[in-house]
Amino acid sequence: MLDPVYKAPTMRRAKAAGGFAETVKTVVYAVAIALVVRTFFFEPFNIPSGSMIPTLLVGDYLFVSKYSYGFSRHSLPFGMPLIPGPGRAWFSKPDRGDVAVFKLPADNRTDYIKRIVGLPGDTIQLKDSVLHVNGEPIQRQRVEDAAYTENGVVRRAIRYRETLPNGRSYHVVEQTENAFQDTTPMFTIPPDHYFAMGDNRDRSRDSRFLDEVGMIPVENLVGRAEVIFFSVDGSAWKAWEWFSSLRGSRMFTGIR
Repeated sequence: MLDPVYKAPTMRRAKAAGGFAETVKTVVYAVAIALVVRTFFFEPFNIPSGSMIPTLLVGDYLFVSKYSYGFSRHSLPFGMPLIPGPGRAWFSKPDRGDVAVFKLPADNRTDYIKRIVGLPGDTIQLKDSVLHVNGEPIQRQRVEDAAYTENGVVRRAIRYRETLPNGRSYHVVEQTENAFQDTTPMFTIPPDHYFAMGDNRDRSRDSRFLDEVGMIPVENLVGRAEVIFFSVDGSAWKAWEWFSSLRGSRMFTGIR
C-alpha cells in the first residue's frame, strides 16, 4: 500500500498539467476563431496617411468587411492561395463610390485604401479637378471648407461634395485649385479592373499614377471599409494622452 504522503504531489502535478493543457487549448481555439473572423468576415485596419481626408483621418481605426467582394488569394494571411489562379470566389461586384482596401498591384503586399470611382469598361478623366465618368462631368458642389486636426494642429482645406452617376455622395478636399493631376489624360478601364482615387485629391497616390498604383485588378481587392471603431490624433498606444487626443465623435460611425 502506498504511503498517502506521496500521492498529494502526484495529484498536484496532474492537476497542473491538466490546467496547462486547458490553457493551451483555450488559446488555440481563440487564435483559430480570430483567424477565421479576420480572414472571412472583418479585419481591422488603421489609417497612416492623409490621402482619404476628410472621409478618413490619420489615426482612424476601422473594420473592413472581407466578404463584401468575395475572396481571393489576398484574403488569407501571407497571400496563401484560396483559389487557383487569378479571380475571386463568390465574387460580388464593388459599387461605384465604395471605400475599398486593396493590395498595391506593384508588390501585391502593401495595403492601400481609396474610393472606387471607375468600373470595368468606364472611361475616367479629370478636367480642372472635375471628375468625368464616361465623358460626363459628375455633380460637384463647393461646400464649407473642411477643418480637421493632424498632430494637434487644426488644418483647413477646400471642400466639395461630389455625387457619382449612381447617386453616391461624399466629400473631397483640395489643398489648392491648380495642383498636379487636376487635369489628366482619359483612362480606359480594362475588364476585371477598377479605378480608385483618394478623397484628398492633391495628396493621394492612386490610379491616376499608372507607374505607382494604376488600375486595381479584381483579385487585389481585400474588402470594403465599413465603420470607424476608434480614432485618435496621435498614437493609440499612448493611452495617457487619450483625454486630449481621442476623437470620440468619429467612433462607431459608418464610412460613406
